[in-house]
Amino acid sequence: MAQRQEPFQISLAEWSFHRSLLANRTTHMQFPQTAKLMCGVDAIELVNQFFKNRARDRRYLAEFKSRADGEGVRILLIMCDDEGYLGDTDAKRIARAVENHRKWADAAKFLGCHSIRVNAETRGVGSFEDQQKRAADGLTQLSQYCSTLGLNCLVENHGRLSSNGSWLAGVMKLVNLPNCGTLPDFGNFDLGNGKVYDRYKGVEEMMPFAKAVSAKSHDFDFNGNEIHTDYRRMLKIVLKAGYHGYVGIEYEGRNLSELEGVWATRRLLERIRGEIAR
Repeated sequence: MAQRQEPFQISLAEWSFHRSLLANRTTHMQFPQTAKLMCGVDAIELVNQFFKNRARDRRYLAEFKSRADGEGVRILLIMCDDEGYLGDTDAKRIARAVENHRKWADAAKFLGCHSIRVNAETRGVGSFEDQQKRAADGLTQLSQYCSTLGLNCLVENHGRLSSNGSWLAGVMKLVNLPNCGTLPDFGNFDLGNGKVYDRYKGVEEMMPFAKAVSAKSHDFDFNGNEIHTDYRRMLKIVLKAGYHGYVGIEYEGRNLSELEGVWATRRLLERIRGEIAR
């Protein structure tokens, strides 16, 4: 009998354990084992700040990859922060930000990832359209480099204009490269100044360009449903766009431990996946 094709697959973002990592209760090197043995997940998404000075350390990267391979865990992507503004107001600073990201693209290639995730930061200066053009400039340069490595360059909605789905979709259209896409996050829609973008509209606008998806979670009700995001509604939007790749668990709540929050998110995703499959 042929194995049933799941509507989507489940991965685990390292940020789910950011408090433990920052407090040194666990380490980046242990993450593949944590994912597989403690969370039952065999695909992971890394965060660069947890191995910040190791991007060019091939011995370290090789050890990490060996541990992941030993657990049967696939490394999907590296989430890259704090490497400069790809949509800066100065062309030289944009070029520097692109250069800063290259080492993470090289590391991602070495680890067998399909993508790096970056931010379309613009310093908040200029008109809606001007900021789109500057972000597209930096993303085009970085995506062209990633293309030489066979990698995707993905942008997450990560605050301010990047959390405006229409703005980010417009940036994607300006870049217009097959390896430049989005990583829609279910929960990052803070536009600043007390304004919030509609999360369902935002994900729907980003999904045509999506090559990864982040299932952000915080709090759950007695039935195991996330109380801030209607996961059923959101996953219908994801699947309607024709996406059947990995949906990454990214727990950020505080009412459950990190491990409990990961499992609560996993159970919810699996329950809805089963309902959809039936």
